[in-house]
Amino acid sequence: MTAPGRRSSTFTRLLRHGFTDPSAAERLLEGPELAPVRSDPVLLDALGATADPDLALLGLVRLVEAQDGHPAQRELLDTLIAAKPLRDRLLGVLGASAALADHLARHPHDWQALVTYEAQDLHPGVQEFERGLADATDPVTLRVAYRRCMLSIAARDVCGTTDLAQTAAELADLATATLRAALAIAKAVAPDDAALCRLAVIAMGKCGGHELNYVSDVDVIFVGEGVEGADEQKAVQAATRLASHMMRICSETTVEGSIWPVDANLRPEGRNGPLVRTLSSHLAYYQRWAKTWEFQALLKARPVAGDLELGEKYVATLSPLVWQAAERENFVADVQKMRRRVVENIPAAEIERELKLAPGGLRDVEFAVQLLQLVHGRADTSLRSGTTLDALEALAAGGYVGRADAVQLDDAYRFLRTMEHRIQLFRLRRTHLVPEDEADLRRIGRSLGLRADPVKELNREWKRHAAMVRRLHEKLFYRPLLDAVAQLAPVEARLSPGAARERLIALGYADPAAALRHLEALASGVSRKAAIQRTLLPVLLGWFADSADPDAGLLNFRKVSDALGKTPWYLRLLRDEGAAAENLARVLSAGRLAPDLLMRAPEAVALLGDGESGGLEPRGRAHLEQEILAAVRRADGGEQAVTAARGVRRRELFRTAATDIVASYGTEETPAVADQGALVDLVGGAVSDLTAATLAGTLRAVVRDGWGDTLPTRFAVIGMGRFGGHELGYGSDADVLFVHEPREGVEEQEASRAANAVVSEMRRLLQLPSADPPLLIDADLRPEGKSGPLVRSLNSYEAYYRRWSLVWESQALLRAEVVAGDADLGSRFIELVDPLRYPAEGLGEEAVREIRRLKARMETERLPRGADPTLHTKLGRGGLSDVEWTVQLIQLQHGWVEPGLRTTRTREALAAACAADLLSTEYAATLDEAWVLATRVRNAVMLVRGRAGDTFPSDGRELAAVGRYLGYDPGHVGDMLDDYRRTTRRARAVVDELFYGA
Repeated sequence: MTAPGRRSSTFTRLLRHGFTDPSAAERLLEGPELAPVRSDPVLLDALGATADPDLALLGLVRLVEAQDGHPAQRELLDTLIAAKPLRDRLLGVLGASAALADHLARHPHDWQALVTYEAQDLHPGVQEFERGLADATDPVTLRVAYRRCMLSIAARDVCGTTDLAQTAAELADLATATLRAALAIAKAVAPDDAALCRLAVIAMGKCGGHELNYVSDVDVIFVGEGVEGADEQKAVQAATRLASHMMRICSETTVEGSIWPVDANLRPEGRNGPLVRTLSSHLAYYQRWAKTWEFQALLKARPVAGDLELGEKYVATLSPLVWQAAERENFVADVQKMRRRVVENIPAAEIERELKLAPGGLRDVEFAVQLLQLVHGRADTSLRSGTTLDALEALAAGGYVGRADAVQLDDAYRFLRTMEHRIQLFRLRRTHLVPEDEADLRRIGRSLGLRADPVKELNREWKRHAAMVRRLHEKLFYRPLLDAVAQLAPVEARLSPGAARERLIALGYADPAAALRHLEALASGVSRKAAIQRTLLPVLLGWFADSADPDAGLLNFRKVSDALGKTPWYLRLLRDEGAAAENLARVLSAGRLAPDLLMRAPEAVALLGDGESGGLEPRGRAHLEQEILAAVRRADGGEQAVTAARGVRRRELFRTAATDIVASYGTEETPAVADQGALVDLVGGAVSDLTAATLAGTLRAVVRDGWGDTLPTRFAVIGMGRFGGHELGYGSDADVLFVHEPREGVEEQEASRAANAVVSEMRRLLQLPSADPPLLIDADLRPEGKSGPLVRSLNSYEAYYRRWSLVWESQALLRAEVVAGDADLGSRFIELVDPLRYPAEGLGEEAVREIRRLKARMETERLPRGADPTLHTKLGRGGLSDVEWTVQLIQLQHGWVEPGLRTTRTREALAAACAADLLSTEYAATLDEAWVLATRVRNAVMLVRGRAGDTFPSDGRELAAVGRYLGYDPGHVGDMLDDYRRTTRRARAVVDELFYGA
């Protein structure tokens, strides 16, 4: 008897052998069931070698208890001690699977299935499993036989007799045998249906790929035909009844549980399509309607049950279509979009524990391998394997994947799949979530051979492999392109030129030969620069491929790299600052404007980083004016001063464009900005502030050059139109008025000459040919339009507006805001025009009719000939003009009494009108949505084409780039145009009611 307070030697030995509850284990060992063997050291050693010794011991005691009488118990225990293969197998299973322990307790003689150790027992195939299921005559006996077969698979697995690939193949073979047995049972129940049709069962997914899990849906597709002379419709109906019954036999829960769900949702039209189709019906669907992911799924199609001749014919018929899938438009984008959608659908609470679907999980490896198979499998039949690891090996052998990358991915995939198997094996439940309970983690870790600190080692290894997959899975697609052109030592097989071309075409490159030349120029050689480029380019190529114009992205990257390649900071910036490389890739492939601005001064790429010199947040007017005025002070002469100001403008235009592009596309870390109105306000405000600061600097330079510190007349620049409304786009002119007031003692004529000279010189300097974009000043909104003087004195404006002002001028003055020059003079000008733009008591009926006449005439006369009025952003139906004139009419009528309407900004005025109940919230939202969308389209056109435009581009690639900027996935430009028409049509209905009174 053990003394109180002291532990027995058995307790200590149990702890040493890995038991976590030695007290309970000691009681089980002392029980009558194990009396004949409890003192045998072989038993304790064998239990200690299992994944969970406590679980194994409990399962063994239950199994002994379940034997029929003492002789059967003695036979089991004697065999257990005498036969090491049985001991390792049986205890290994009991220590890894509570579910199989339950099965053995219910069917106590099934342990004998683990005794045999023949050659065919080591690696059984479909025939061996069919023999194991041969006695099953109904769903219940089929389940018992299935579990008995699984028992032997699990035993070989946990003992290490089979590796991951062999285990997964055996599980797939067992599934094949089970489907055949289930179909035989269904046919026996309905012999008339069986006689009427030919039914083939095509395995898909992991079963089709010969790489099944312990517990997984078995994906299938059914093909049915009538026997000779049978009516096709009746034959398909009979085949459907057989297929449905076969699915129920496998899926339904009985007293012995279920086997696994049979899932036929990969069939044409999914769950909405017929369960069984004829071969010709399948072919017609895949030729006309199938999506890219459906061809990807067919990679794993394999006939497994029923009429195998029909099944082989199905695979042979559809196989050519599978290998043409990579030629489909947006092929790579479609596959990657499907992968992103899978990740997005993972519940946030589970993503950290998701072994299969999360980034760095099993699906990343499978998607990457399948993508490469589809691209290169048409020309290279050695790649046409449905098994992930076999396909990965073939890809490495052919040079389509780097050998080192393939080895790392193979290791990671095997580890993650084995981990998945151990998780499922415990309860035989379908799950891909890593458990949180420490006891579960300990059992899984020990089952993988991690014995020192199982939980800590398991988490470390899991995270290491997941991180490696996350790093490699996209690189896998792009790295061999560089190896093919880098001309380094020939250490392994490389992509052939033809294979590289295939891959680039699949990525969306229109000119793969040019792309390969760029890659060769960037990545060849043994210099440090080339080495860094080889590190960067695999990732950059993926980001370029995510744009509408990968060719332009790669070409522009080469240009920037050529210009900055010798600077020490450029490649370091891209390599070390996480955001910089992705931001650059987005900017270079989104259109012409931003790359053009960058090429004129490539050092602006530093703005894309997240270091001290970086930052994409546009700067405010005060900061810009301070910088530009300081540059003007340092300059030698007016031309040099304005050149400096225009240089700042170019850099800040690039910053704004880059901000807009990155926010519109989103990055891997940050999703695209959802609030389109916020982006419109950001661009409009930034470009307007920049234009005002540039005018202020130009004015200072001109005055200093011609008159020193003081001009003979006070001078102010008044912003009008979109400029005054803080709504300038990338390609907008600056609408302005110029006002002056002679200084005391200065003649009116002299002051006028000085003011006109200032305006002329400002316009000249801002349009001088240079590498910087010109800033065009438009003063056509002045009194008398183009016929009137460019500059007027404040008194002249007062006299004109008092005597001659027309209603359209009052409307134009709604946008008037001081932007540069003498602030006091500017504010007095605003005081002068306020009564005109916010007339007391509002507009009279005649004035309202005049505005409506002007608008109607503009619609008929100014819309370009041949333009589609439903797609013209400025003058088209529900476009900018419609919304702005409606808002401005409300301002003219009610601005005198509603202070909120006294703003130059369209969206602000619209919100104020809604707050004042001058239009409904619904109408305000409709007008705002249309105005924001039309403005975004104009900005997109300028970014994409590098020149301003009011209509969608006609070129397909440019139209796709506009769609990407607006948030549409590749291949959805039709949806973009439909959405634009729908949005503006609703807006026009509101305009007709509010503006025209219709």
